[in-house]
Amino acid sequence: MMKVVRRRWKYLTAKLSGHWEETADPKVQLEQAIAEAQEQHRRLVEQASTVVANQKRTELQLNRAIQEVEQITASTRQALAMANDAAQRGDSLKASEYNQTAEAFANRLIATEKRLEDLKVMHLQATQAAQQAKAAVQQNAAALQQKLAERQKLLSQLDQALMQEQLNKAMASLSQAVGQDVPTLDEVRAKIEAQYAKALGTAELTGQSVEARMLEIEQAGVNAEARQRLDQLRTEMGLAAGSRAAQGQLGMPTAQALGSGSEAEVATGGEAEVVAPAPGEAGPTEGGPPPSQPAPPASAP
Repeated sequence: MMKVVRRRWKYLTAKLSGHWEETADPKVQLEQAIAEAQEQHRRLVEQASTVVANQKRTELQLNRAIQEVEQITASTRQALAMANDAAQRGDSLKASEYNQTAEAFANRLIATEKRLEDLKVMHLQATQAAQQAKAAVQQNAAALQQKLAERQKLLSQLDQALMQEQLNKAMASLSQAVGQDVPTLDEVRAKIEAQYAKALGTAELTGQSVEARMLEIEQAGVNAEARQRLDQLRTEMGLAAGSRAAQGQLGMPTAQALGSGSEAEVATGGEAEVVAPAPGEAGPTEGGPPPSQPAPPASAP
């Protein structure tokens, strides 16, 4: 039973870890990795500081032991010299005392020298450890600097990846539906084109209807009546010569359009007007008299 529980617990842990890895923010994970690397470097520096401090302390003890050995050696020699002087003076008691003192200094010297040898070994080991610690700190510092530089590169790549993902989503939204309430560009274009085509078809059908042709005929009649009235006014004012140009501008029918032979009559208020001969017929010669003009009608009493 416990084996099954442990197996399921490991499976659940692995599943949750995989899901967490998929949904985790890479930028946050990168900052966590850099923070962990900085924390490791800080702990390494503290350990290296302890090792270097131990080496410095051992060095101080070694120097102090060397000084003690020198002092004890000097004291032993002094005691031996004084014992020799006392023996030469015949003072055996003093000589014995000085010899005992010199012996005591010799014992202390032996112990100090042993401790000095131990300190030398310890100092050598501490020096090697300190050198290794310094090298480790330097290597870890270089690795940390490399990680910091790589972090900037990875952050730049991450920003580019996020921008590319947003661009891909934007491009996909142009051709795919993004929701029921948000139409795509293709859907809007199709709707506008359908509305425009329907408007064109309606206009075309309206232009071909009977009512439209009737309206066109009525408008043509109104325009013809207006042209007749203008021609009458020009005739009364003696402006018959300029009526042709005005007729051309207003769309009056010419003799060629009416298909007449040599001359064509146009109704202008009950009077006839002579127009230019049709093409192929002889007209007035250059420099000859101008064509006869109709006399203006008498004014009504």
